[in-house]
Amino acid sequence: MSFQRWPIGWSISLVLLSGTACGPSPEGRPTERPVTGARPVHVAAVTTRPLERTVQVVGSLLAREEATIAAQVSGQIELARVDLGDRVAAGEELALIDTTSYEALTRQSAAALARANAAAANAAQNLRRIQELHRDHIASISEMDQAVAEADQARAEVKAAEAADAIARLNLERSRVKAPFGGIIAERISSVGDFVAVGTPIFRLVQTDPLRLRLDVPERDAALVRVGQTVRLSLSGQSNVYTGRLTRIAPALRESDRMLAVEADIPSREGLRPGLFVRAEIVVDEGQPGLCIPSRALVIFAGLEKVVLVHDGKALERPVTTGRRGPDWVEVTSGLQVGDSVVLDPAGLRTGQPVVVTTAPSPAAAATDRAPRR
Repeated sequence: MSFQRWPIGWSISLVLLSGTACGPSPEGRPTERPVTGARPVHVAAVTTRPLERTVQVVGSLLAREEATIAAQVSGQIELARVDLGDRVAAGEELALIDTTSYEALTRQSAAALARANAAAANAAQNLRRIQELHRDHIASISEMDQAVAEADQARAEVKAAEAADAIARLNLERSRVKAPFGGIIAERISSVGDFVAVGTPIFRLVQTDPLRLRLDVPERDAALVRVGQTVRLSLSGQSNVYTGRLTRIAPALRESDRMLAVEADIPSREGLRPGLFVRAEIVVDEGQPGLCIPSRALVIFAGLEKVVLVHDGKALERPVTTGRRGPDWVEVTSGLQVGDSVVLDPAGLRTGQPVVVTTAPSPAAAATDRAPRR
């Protein structure tokens, strides 16, 4: 019987290789062998965080105050001191309406009042003389009665003259058209030379600071709104967000559409104008807890939202409904519960596909891996 002789070096190499394959790992633990075809994945837990609860609404920006300033006396417009876009203060003179005529009427009424006062003074003096003569039994009772009547008539004429003079002065004051409040001229309706009657519009005046934001809240959310809540609004085509506070709430819903009208005051800013259509949100709860997942865990395909869970070593797709979003998180309103683990970056995973959960690299290690190597 013959034996084949192997070189001693080869024999030692075979012993070392067999020991390496079957022995323990350097740390003393047996090495884990991933399931053939399993995809390594990282997972993150579903957590809660305090979130604002908001009501999404639409509405319009309106002027805080708006008035059509009309003529209070008739006559020709002599002078217009303001025009479209001019800012005016409360009580500022805007236009003059035939002031020459009304100044003359005021002087006439003042003269009539002076004449009436003089006549009344003369009648009072005559009454005193008749009373003295009557005490001396010189003046008769009929003369006494006549003097009393003349004095009463003179006093009545004074009151009538005073009323006429007050009306004349009021018409003169009204011939000077003034701003009822501070604001901006939004429209000049009548021009110099136009004859205006009482009630003819001359200007349209608006107050734009603060602006009035009028919103319609659906019936299902009407019970949530309160005076003082924060309102955020944005305009189409702009990234700016403007804030204000709810200041007025209608006492009842409109029967026609079951909407509740609410209003907020918005400080005037560049780009905000009365008449703009806006989208707004009312913050009805500033600290309501909500379920959240990392935005990397959400998959959106054909309008459907889903996440991938790990169940018995296999991927499990689950549809979800999302709500608010942050820089790196998404609120989940249905489909998950606290403690669930979702797969990060699950693109391409399908239900039933084998997966193996691996430890996610730390942010520092991930940054090191992404750094360019020199």
